[in-house]
Amino acid sequence: MKAKHQRLTLGLLAIAAIAGASGLALSALKDQAAFFYAPGDVAKQGLPLGRAVRLGGMVEGGSIKKQTDGVTINFLVTDGKATVPVRFKGITPDLFKERSGVVAEGEFQPDGSFVASNLLAKHDERYMPPQMAGKMAANMPAGKLSPQ
Repeated sequence: MKAKHQRLTLGLLAIAAIAGASGLALSALKDQAAFFYAPGDVAKQGLPLGRAVRLGGMVEGGSIKKQTDGVTINFLVTDGKATVPVRFKGITPDLFKERSGVVAEGEFQPDGSFVASNLLAKHDERYMPPQMAGKMAANMPAGKLSPQ
């Protein structure tokens, strides 16, 4: 075999190896990726059933209800356009409260509710995740973005 053919064969094998490694990495990350939705997106696009997603918005005032088991809470997440009921079983973050920002990780149920496996509360009244900031600013009156 000529040196030219050896280089060509090695080059093709290297490209095939890189493509295979990229394919394996993407298939492994596919299950770990969580897409971000605001309640208005869900109302407009429909429920993304059967996959892990993040739901972000503001906890509606007066909506936090603790269950008798002491670890399950129900609350409403809103973005000014729509509202989604959320159920979470576990210990809530210290900064989780009404009229504050929250990102819930979990899955939508066929009835339109959201079952959260993890809650993330914002750390400052002025902070908002970049994905949520644009959606919230367009939908909420200016005074409603900060906690009261």
